[in-house]
Amino acid sequence: MTTTQPPLALVDVARNRRRSLLSVRQLTAAQLDALVERSVGIAAAPADVAPVLDGLVVATLFERTSTRTRTAFSVGALRLGAKLLTYDASGLQLQTGETIEDTLRVLGLMLDGVVIRSTRTLAELDGLLDRGAPPIVNAMAREEHPTQAVCDLATMRAHLGALGGISVLYVGEGNNSASALAYALARVPGALLSLYVPPGYGLPEDQLALAVADAAAHGAQVRQVERADELPEHVDVVYTTRWQTTGTSKPDPAWRETFRPYHVDEAFLGRWPSARFLHDLPAHRGEEVTGAVLDGPASLAWQQARMKLCSAMAVLETWWTAR
Repeated sequence: MTTTQPPLALVDVARNRRRSLLSVRQLTAAQLDALVERSVGIAAAPADVAPVLDGLVVATLFERTSTRTRTAFSVGALRLGAKLLTYDASGLQLQTGETIEDTLRVLGLMLDGVVIRSTRTLAELDGLLDRGAPPIVNAMAREEHPTQAVCDLATMRAHLGALGGISVLYVGEGNNSASALAYALARVPGALLSLYVPPGYGLPEDQLALAVADAAAHGAQVRQVERADELPEHVDVVYTTRWQTTGTSKPDPAWRETFRPYHVDEAFLGRWPSARFLHDLPAHRGEEVTGAVLDGPASLAWQQARMKLCSAMAVLETWWTAR
């Protein structure tokens, strides 16, 4: 008599989900703080990092261009002891019609984790886990760039001290870096994030509402303004990003004129003489920021770029060793 055996479970979906970081909003305030502190610790003593990913094979899958994030996660995985594979969309069967779901399902049978950059939505990334994808770190999706926010807060923590009560002014488009920053600072008690955005280019209403609600729950404040007379009197950090976000376009052919008043030059930064400057790079000098600001004494942009590696390592060692 032949008995029918149930199919073997090929992957542990629940475990892979626990080992995935898709959004800052899945983090508690304590978890975010731990990631920030670990990033700062790695920056201070990189030689003390243990190879906790020894024996793991991980991949980076970047469907969009990247310099800092791709390098940070690649170097970080190697320094943590993992073996590394690198993919882009052109080198996979995605180019011949295979779905992303089938592609990641196969990778889930062979890899211990994958770092993904794309313009896919968070819901799409989450759905890949249900279909058998390996643990995923979101290295930028359509709505959010969570590991950038970890880097940003770690840079502030390293150079400005404790983050409680910090006032941050974000200038420019309400893009995926801005949303991640909003969700992150919303988890810092006493923090104030002011998003100074061109009309029609702020955070989407649903994302802004989530950030405002998160901030209220943690004793922080997130506000979005469009006029210069609404800017805060005290600012610790002025932050901007390039106006043309990776993988997006703007329907208005004259959009640069709309954005022009929202650029950061010496006069603008000089309104807050003690403020430091952040930029997630790449920068388009002469558009969102002047070279004098980017390379000036208030700028932490290059320290921020270095912190990308440290925060990537903090994320990898925290998430992919989770049980």
